[in-house]
Amino acid sequence: MSRTSRTALLAALGLITATGATATVFGATAGAATPGCKVDYSITNQWNTGFGANVVVTNTGDPTTAWTLEWSYAGNQQVTQGWNATITQSGAAVTAKSLSYNGTLATGGSTSFGFNGSYSGTNAVPATFKLNGVTCNTTTQPTDPPTTPPTTPPTTPPTTPPTTPPPGQKADNPYAGAKVYVNPEWSAKAAAEPGGSRISNQPTGVWLDRTAAIAGVNGGMGLRAHLDEALVQKGSGELVVQLVIYNLPGRDCAALASNGELGPTEIDKYKSQYIDPIAAILADPKYASLRIVTTVEIDSLPNLVTNVAGRPTETANCNVMQENGNYIKGVGYALNKLGSIANVYNYVDAGHHGWLGWDSNFGPSAELFKQAATAEGSTVSNVHGFIVNTANYSALKEENFKISDSVNGTSVRTSKWVDWNQYADELSYAQAMRDKLVALGFDSKLGMLIDTSRNGWGGTTRPTGPGALTSVDTYVNGGRYDRRIHLGNWCNQSGAGLGERPQAAPAAGIDAYVWMKPPGESDGASKEIPNNEGKGFDRMCDPTYTGNARNGNSMSGSLPDAPISGQWFSAQFQELMKNAHPAL
Repeated sequence: MSRTSRTALLAALGLITATGATATVFGATAGAATPGCKVDYSITNQWNTGFGANVVVTNTGDPTTAWTLEWSYAGNQQVTQGWNATITQSGAAVTAKSLSYNGTLATGGSTSFGFNGSYSGTNAVPATFKLNGVTCNTTTQPTDPPTTPPTTPPTTPPTTPPTTPPPGQKADNPYAGAKVYVNPEWSAKAAAEPGGSRISNQPTGVWLDRTAAIAGVNGGMGLRAHLDEALVQKGSGELVVQLVIYNLPGRDCAALASNGELGPTEIDKYKSQYIDPIAAILADPKYASLRIVTTVEIDSLPNLVTNVAGRPTETANCNVMQENGNYIKGVGYALNKLGSIANVYNYVDAGHHGWLGWDSNFGPSAELFKQAATAEGSTVSNVHGFIVNTANYSALKEENFKISDSVNGTSVRTSKWVDWNQYADELSYAQAMRDKLVALGFDSKLGMLIDTSRNGWGGTTRPTGPGALTSVDTYVNGGRYDRRIHLGNWCNQSGAGLGERPQAAPAAGIDAYVWMKPPGESDGASKEIPNNEGKGFDRMCDPTYTGNARNGNSMSGSLPDAPISGQWFSAQFQELMKNAHPAL
């Protein structure tokens, strides 16, 4: 990517940096009364005929009570949809005016707005911006296009959501324009590891995996302590806090490593002693300025699709939970109670493609999600989105083969690895599940989260191209990034690596890539370890285990010497850093 010369701009007492599709423009700021401004214009998404952009306006001059930003395009760009500003366009000239809630800008104060637009040919960053009639600066443009459009454009334009909604309204995407909370307890453990400081500032989820976690366990931070720390980290901008709501009665009925404290029938205790106290804290006006993302009950609803009577992977515990309805009731109650709080954004767990991607699982799962979202007085409006791949290892994008590929006339869906699944990776699954859920009546602005904390699969074993065309199996196995022995393996997987770093709006329909599972926290003990957390020993965490029907009777692929779930596992953390992709 080429860069333009800065000499002329420095001579004009301004500065612009343009890397890809971003530009930062400063106006003159000399003297206390000198008007001035800084504008950060960035293209957040771009496809064949359209783009999304975010604009941050900083007033470096005297305070204002309203603002107007103006610019002109050199090409044929047309604004089609905007938020957080009133945007009009006449020919190439664009005018963005403040709204009632973001017009006041103190000296040094900032605000932001965004929009979607169309274009053809080039999509150059505007050369000049004016704030309230004052020219911020003039610049030349990069000689190369600001971004390379995706090889396969999205079927619908990505929507960059508003960053600061009006009071009482939720942002379309809570992650847009916001920082995300860094858990100081996890950060300290990560930083204490050799090389861990490279990622110790990344945001991770806070797991409320038992009632005691609300107040804090063994002197650790409770929910209020985390929210108080979040207010400190927030400063004057927006900040997202990520919470994992994870304590259903009869939790995780098909596994033992993550069993919980509540028995299958203790739904009333779940409501009154777990959800209600969490809701009371989140509703405290002290925390109203935070954007609180709740990921609701990991692994619960998918178990009611795949591990009940009539399925090859049936378990007695899952049959009990299907019959008593307490998973449905618990999720519905949590969504209703938490969704009524203005600054809480509920995301429901939707498994992962290696669990629900088959024809027989995909549709029934979506219908079950809607059933839970409308139980216990809840409605689909209480669901802001869904999260996939939480605490799992499925690759984000398998780029060396596609489900539609064939080898010598044989579909890759027949390969042992794919095993007739409809999807090869999490991004395609998440986008398809979103479309299905919207078709079933969920909000058309529904957003998806993908947990990328452990699905990078980098390192020296990462394939650089497709496998041999000898057969569908050699083709898929030689090219797949996900190096697990079987898609059903889920516990402390050997060879896994950190995935994409947390980021907002990375792809069409995706609100964010997140690290909801804190890297370095064990999935389960590799041997039986007595504990007071209700967590059992699951053979899928034993590296000597030869498997069961849920993983095709394959070896578990787990790391040895692991502690119980949630406890720090240094060996795993080191392996995740070593195999990170993108590399650290």
